[in-house]
Amino acid sequence: MPTTASSAAHVFTDVTASDGSLRRFLHGLAGVDTVGLEARAASLGTRSIKTTAKAYAIDLAISMVDLTTLEGADTPGKVRALGAKAVHPDPTDRTAPTTAAVCVYPDMVAAAKEAVTGSGVLVASVATAFPAGRAALDVKLADVRDAVAAGADEIDMVIDRGAFLAGRYLKVYDEIVAVKEASGAARLKVIFETGELSTYDNIRRASWLGMLAGADFIKTSTGKVAVNATPANTLLMLEAVRDFRAQTGVQVGVKPAGGIRTTKDAVKFLVLVNETAGADWLDSHWFRFGASSLLNDLLMQRQKLATGRYSGPDYVTVD
Repeated sequence: MPTTASSAAHVFTDVTASDGSLRRFLHGLAGVDTVGLEARAASLGTRSIKTTAKAYAIDLAISMVDLTTLEGADTPGKVRALGAKAVHPDPTDRTAPTTAAVCVYPDMVAAAKEAVTGSGVLVASVATAFPAGRAALDVKLADVRDAVAAGADEIDMVIDRGAFLAGRYLKVYDEIVAVKEASGAARLKVIFETGELSTYDNIRRASWLGMLAGADFIKTSTGKVAVNATPANTLLMLEAVRDFRAQTGVQVGVKPAGGIRTTKDAVKFLVLVNETAGADWLDSHWFRFGASSLLNDLLMQRQKLATGRYSGPDYVTVD
């Protein structure tokens, strides 16, 4: 099946022709049943899995982690250490899968790239004046181009939430299109900051807006606000990518980020993926966890399954 936005752009040419047509389309999407959405997310979160399935789920979740450091105090040394952990999450067990990617600021891309060379681990970079997104478009595009020039395989951009909430949908659409072009061969993840969008209807509209503009992934959050990924908002985004593929043939990934810290949490999200979008999304190419502390818990639970006991506190590194 196609995996680019070209066929989607063809199908929805009239929709994105003007601000008015885009607004009519987005506001014409079915309203979200809040009670129903949250009840389904809670119900799926109660599913239990057997030990053999849990072992598979843990390894799958590890392979989906974007191991992330996005702090002002980041140094090349810290990033190289994080890259080494992404390549060998458990130095005592080389059967542990690598993570999907390391996610850093643009000025740390070169250090991350050096640390993961030859491993298959990707380097993702936040850009477009992350996390607020408050900058002129030329500044945002320069941010993206710097990251790509340094070797980023993926770009995680933030939308202009102010423009979106003001109903300036075409401005947000055009900005995503421009960032997608500036990203070149790098895959583009579009961050909505769902905690600032206020309503589930807005999250559904943002999901469709991002996909129409060519997002390769839609992502919940920066991890820098109070409300980040939740089962309900991720379920809603999974429904959106499922429905988008049904209409266009284009598959788009989903990345919940922020607040997912335990293996139990990760398994709940994997159940959401399987039961909502389907098995086609149960792959790191189409689903990611934006997390750092999650990996440590996954490794602890992985060893518990293998040995029957929990490791001491020095078993995993403190990132």
